[in-house]
Amino acid sequence: MATIQPKGEKLRQAVKWISENRKENECKSIPLLIQEAAGRFNLSPKEEEFLVSFYKEESP
Repeated sequence: MATIQPKGEKLRQAVKWISENRKENECKSIPLLIQEAAGRFNLSPKEEEFLVSFYKEESP
């Protein structure tokens, strides 16, 4: 399976941050983590949409 690499440093940092937080707190929802990452890394709406689709494709 190919790994999708997000373009842009902010997105890479956001994906890393979300992944780390998922390991620490499995109860926290992905949409909430995406929202927090968008604020923390000052993501644009388009970048936030990328994260939503990225994690939607990841889920079984």
